[in-house]
Amino acid sequence: MTNRSFISTKDFSVSQESFDLVLDEKREMLITSPQPKKENLGKYYESEKYISHTDSRQSIFDKTYQFVKSFTVSRKVKLIDSFVNSGNVSKSLLDIGCGTGDFLIGAKKSNWKISGVEPNRKAREIAETKNSQTLVEEVSELDSTKYDVITLWHVLEHVSNLTEYISQLKELLSPEGTLVIAVPNFKSYDARYYGKFWAAYDVPRHLWHFSKNAIIRLFEKEKMEVVKIHPMLFDSFYVSLLSEKYKTGTKNPIKAFFIGLRSNIEGFFTKEYSSHIYIIKNTTKQL
Repeated sequence: MTNRSFISTKDFSVSQESFDLVLDEKREMLITSPQPKKENLGKYYESEKYISHTDSRQSIFDKTYQFVKSFTVSRKVKLIDSFVNSGNVSKSLLDIGCGTGDFLIGAKKSNWKISGVEPNRKAREIAETKNSQTLVEEVSELDSTKYDVITLWHVLEHVSNLTEYISQLKELLSPEGTLVIAVPNFKSYDARYYGKFWAAYDVPRHLWHFSKNAIIRLFEKEKMEVVKIHPMLFDSFYVSLLSEKYKTGTKNPIKAFFIGLRSNIEGFFTKEYSSHIYIIKNTTKQL
């Protein structure tokens, strides 16, 4: 089965360069083409517009983002708390792509032993200041510790060597541990509505674009199972707001709100939301 071009888009937020999204029909996912070499990817993140690497509160949009982030952090902590026995005082968490560290702070307050990975130097320094501990730049720098929970909040779409990376995640997870993956869904209503302007394509920072079947198949190869899928309801509003700006030059918050709302309503029936959280477990015991 051959791959074919799905849509052409561009990097609206930083470089303005054009890219194609190629459909991998076998895995039901899209692949950014061409993909920048790993050593060149950093330049596409060097922008104040890349808000997950800053704590900016300059604009109304920034303030709204930070407010929503504080709310979602508490929900994320509640989610990971549900995976372990409340009496487990040594519960360990690895957050990959921890940005400026707010989720790690929330987890630490909930008595998690925290570790973090963040490739961006500026974001990592902010997170280290907040958490008073050293974080690492790459997964390869971690020791042989096994973690009860590993989280990747909108990170898997950024990694260069996808299959190899998933194998690394399995190695880092304890036999009874839980892997939490959050990624955008290109089969959502807001993705279809905005087409090439859909902000969650975010090329070339997003190298891969997943469907539910893609995530299931990728982790099945590592003998891991998606046991539950949760919607990320706020994502449709945030993504629609950015998509409106890319499409029309202004954010059009009212229209973006209704597109985001329609996406969630349609998702209620189709189960295809703007973004999903995948809860993943080992299907076989590790040696």
